[in-house]
Amino acid sequence: MTARSVGCEIRLDVDQPVRLAFQVAVASDVEAVERLEFRTDGRPIDPTELTDAAGNRLHVVDAPAGPLECSYTAEVPGRAREASVNAADLLTYLRPSRYAESDRLAATAAAEFGGVEGVDRLAAVSSWVGTRLSYVPGSSSPTDGAVQTLLARQGVCRDYAHLVVALLRALDVPARLAAVYAPGLDPMDFHAVAEAWVEGAWHVVDATTLAPRETLVRIATGRDAADTAFLSAYGGAIRLESVEVTAVADELPDDDVRRLVRLG
Repeated sequence: MTARSVGCEIRLDVDQPVRLAFQVAVASDVEAVERLEFRTDGRPIDPTELTDAAGNRLHVVDAPAGPLECSYTAEVPGRAREASVNAADLLTYLRPSRYAESDRLAATAAAEFGGVEGVDRLAAVSSWVGTRLSYVPGSSSPTDGAVQTLLARQGVCRDYAHLVVALLRALDVPARLAAVYAPGLDPMDFHAVAEAWVEGAWHVVDATTLAPRETLVRIATGRDAADTAFLSAYGGAIRLESVEVTAVADELPDDDVRRLVRLG
């Protein structure tokens, strides 16, 4: 059982008082020893922890003007508990969403994967997306969805994940997006992957193949990136000065897109 150490350092410049919502702590189903601190102009500030409808942990800070730092570390000794699901979740994750426009990709999904059944669809979609897109940092905007990604034929991890999610939903496979810490990722950053519901469980699909799926640690889960952003600001203005992410594991196993892997 692989132990993992994860964390981040985020530095902001707050132009005017603002409410900030951070999603950087590991998910509630992950057993971890963690430390989370916020400082504004060097002084500690206490966050309010909230849990949204998907079970994601949000840390909300009402920040005054000035520099603000978020520091988080977690030691994850083992695997997470199996992710829960209910009938409403499965219906939600079959529907089109802002960045995963499965209704607009129905014809493409049928043409490319109409003859592929069951769990084989996961590997087929992962390989198809991975071979048709080029991973190009800075090539997409925060408002690009799956359709724009397919037209551009390039993007970053969230773009790959959105396209995978949209195609799987178009094939009537419930699919969702997960923000994760990813030991082995290079360059290191927050990472996004898809999860698909097959054989009675959620399984990871990562068309980038940039990190072994067995080492990933869940941060947040949602319909798409609108639900899983590491930082959202409300009622004020901020500048993101720097983000440093750390994710290491005792070992980095080999991965194979044809194998079913649960996010742990």
